[in-house]
Amino acid sequence: MCLCKQTTQQHSFEIAKTMKSISAVHIFSTFKDLKKRRFWGSGLWSDGTFYSSVGGASSSAVKQYIATQKQRG
Repeated sequence: MCLCKQTTQQHSFEIAKTMKSISAVHIFSTFKDLKKRRFWGSGLWSDGTFYSSVGGASSSAVKQYIATQKQRG
């Protein structure tokens, strides 16, 4: 999960596309054999995305909520 702040000039799909690209490069750089063994040259991420809003909650409140969810398992 990633929290990011979106300005009115940014589109959610552009943010997701950038995050997928950066994370895929990092994962494939870290695990060099992963792409050859598991993905046969295709991409890491599917075309789909999911967006959700936390409304007016502060980032510290969201982080606290995530931490308690992880503790619950």
